[in-house]
Amino acid sequence: MKTSYLFLTYLSLMALCQTYHHLLLSESWSLDNITNHCRWIGIRCNDGGSVSGIDLPGADLAGTLDLFNFTALLNITTFNLNGNALNGSIPAAVGSLTRLTLLDLSSNMFDGAIPAEIGHLTELRYLSFSNNYMVGAIPFQIGNLRKVSFLDLGSNYFKNSDWSRFPTFPFLTHLNLYYNVLTLEFPHFITTCLNLTFLDLSLNNFTGQIPESFFTNLVKLEYLNFSTNSFQGPLSPNITNLSKLKDLRLANNFFSGNILDSVSLIPSLQTLELFNNSFIGEIPPSIGLVTNLQTLDLRMNSFNSSIPRELGLCNKLTYLALADNSFSGPLPPTLSNLINLTDLGLSDNSLTDEILRRFIKSWIKLISLQIQANQFCGELPSEIGLLTNLKYLFLYNNSFSGSIPQEIGNLQNLLGLDLSTNNFSGEIPPTIGKLTNLQIIKLFANNLTGTIPPIGDLMFLDTLDISSNRLSGELSPSISSLGNLTTLKLFGNNLSGRLPRDLGKNSPLLSNVSLSFNSFSGELPSDLCSGFAIEELTATGNRNQFTGQLTPKWGLYQKLTNIQFDHNRISGVIPAEMGNFTQLHVLALDSNQITGEIPAELGMLGELIALNLSNNALSGEIPQTVGQLTRLLRLDLSGNKLTGGIPAALGNCERLLSLSLRNNFISSHSNLAG
Repeated sequence: MKTSYLFLTYLSLMALCQTYHHLLLSESWSLDNITNHCRWIGIRCNDGGSVSGIDLPGADLAGTLDLFNFTALLNITTFNLNGNALNGSIPAAVGSLTRLTLLDLSSNMFDGAIPAEIGHLTELRYLSFSNNYMVGAIPFQIGNLRKVSFLDLGSNYFKNSDWSRFPTFPFLTHLNLYYNVLTLEFPHFITTCLNLTFLDLSLNNFTGQIPESFFTNLVKLEYLNFSTNSFQGPLSPNITNLSKLKDLRLANNFFSGNILDSVSLIPSLQTLELFNNSFIGEIPPSIGLVTNLQTLDLRMNSFNSSIPRELGLCNKLTYLALADNSFSGPLPPTLSNLINLTDLGLSDNSLTDEILRRFIKSWIKLISLQIQANQFCGELPSEIGLLTNLKYLFLYNNSFSGSIPQEIGNLQNLLGLDLSTNNFSGEIPPTIGKLTNLQIIKLFANNLTGTIPPIGDLMFLDTLDISSNRLSGELSPSISSLGNLTTLKLFGNNLSGRLPRDLGKNSPLLSNVSLSFNSFSGELPSDLCSGFAIEELTATGNRNQFTGQLTPKWGLYQKLTNIQFDHNRISGVIPAEMGNFTQLHVLALDSNQITGEIPAELGMLGELIALNLSNNALSGEIPQTVGQLTRLLRLDLSGNKLTGGIPAALGNCERLLSLSLRNNFISSHSNLAG
């Protein structure tokens, strides 16, 4: 009998290991070692030698449970296969393990529904099916698990259940239903689970209001997450009954009303996330009582007050996000007490005045400083160089003035720098070339002067936008070594000379180049678009003096959406290969020295909305294929040597708002219908 039991046990356990790679398992789980099964890795036995527990989390198990002989292991009390690669459905036979107190099949690849037989496991204290691909309704039989204290069904595809058939779970402390496909209103059975300390309903589509009984009954809650649902309406003032709350997360819903007066009276709060709702009102001075607060996220609401000085009493704050509201006035000096801040986001408000030096000196732990789109003014303190942990410095759309401090070169961890649309003046500090981790530099729309410093060592740089300043001089050849560059915007400066010969050759991802309104001369670099990723290339502006010809090679750059080479000295003919630009929206070659005929292949540019070939030396007739450009809004062929009549097919361009054919040799007879 014992040998038979052991053999059945062995076969059952080996069914878990259709494929496994864990060396310890392969050494201990052996038919030669069958009589020592109680010493197998992950196996626990009772005093009688029967298997009482299977604990194999993260053991590289694969396959299904289809061959698992549950009836051979009726004495097990724990069954933990968390973090493996098991798939298929959970067999109904799991309901035969009636002595189980723990069942953990989370973080596998199980699919199918929860078997109704799960309701037979009335001794369960701990049940987790989270992080799988399971579907269907949560069976009401799960309500039989009256002793369960930990219930985790998160991150699956469970749909609506008949919550009215769920009874009270008197011992339940942890309930997790996050990231499923649950809809309808708040599950009312939850309000009867009086011992809940953890509740997560986030990432579903629950609707309606939260019942009053929730706030009066669940006074033991410590963690509450309703984020990313469709809950609505104001929250009851009785939320203060939840006095043990440490985490309150209500983001991405349709909650409204004034909440902060209430939640600021929950002194144990450590995390308060309310972003993307419709809350109103002010941050009350009582916020200073919540001295354990570490995360305060009020983004994307309708709060409309000044920032109270009492917020400075919350000196454990590491994350403070007030963006996209209507906060106004200066920052209170007491914010310098927030010495533990790592993330500060105040963007898109109406905050004013200067950023005090005392702030910067206190915030040396900052990783992200985002205060863009406000009304901050004054100079950027040189103490900015103390923020050596900083990865993101976004100050754009303000009224900062003065020079960019040289000390910015101390920010060796910086990934993103955006100081655009301010009143910064003076030179770009050469120390910026030392920030070798930078991915984004945006300094456009300022009053910067001088030359562009060498930046060839910024090998991770993705975006360089220094347009609309007063920069001068030639581009350093080192710019050609930026292998990750995708966006290069230099337009609207006083830059001159020839472009570096290798520009684009080492930048295969380059997709957006704007050189317009400068005084560049010579030919465009032959390898400027060598990576075939180019989508927009503009070199317009009557100060440019680009020369050279458009060659058939241009037909290779089929991702282009915008070509603007107007007001230069480009010569030669328009290559027929330009008809390959099937994504092109704008083609502007006006005011150059282009000759030859308009190629019929341009009729293949079905996405074109603006075509300007004016003020060149084009000859021949307007091709009938122009009538295929049915999205065209503007067509300008004036100032050429075109002959013949107006093609009748042009009548197909019904969206045209502007048409100019003047100063050609087109006959007065029109071929247009009507």
